[in-house]
Amino acid sequence: MVKKVNNLTDAKAAKVAVVDFSATWCGPCKMLGPVMDQLSDEMSEAEFYNIDVDEAQKEAEEFSVMSIPLLVVLKDGKEVARQVGFQPKDGVKAFIQDAISK
Repeated sequence: MVKKVNNLTDAKAAKVAVVDFSATWCGPCKMLGPVMDQLSDEMSEAEFYNIDVDEAQKEAEEFSVMSIPLLVVLKDGKEVARQVGFQPKDGVKAFIQDAISK
């Protein structure tokens, strides 16, 4: 399950976290949402979070979010990878697996 949050306290505390920075008005973000839901059910090695950049501007600034959707993979609270834009499920899964293996 993707946890919708307004801050990244839990994501930073997780061993591995995938954070989806998005907005309700963003078309590609809406397309990515179901992909993230499916992957959160399939990939137990990471916790999945969604944060709305309009509601959490401080977090968006902290991660220098310039374009959405933006996926950021955190390991022990530190960013190890990021990917901008919509990708199909297989591409997102490969990106996450690659980031986790670093």
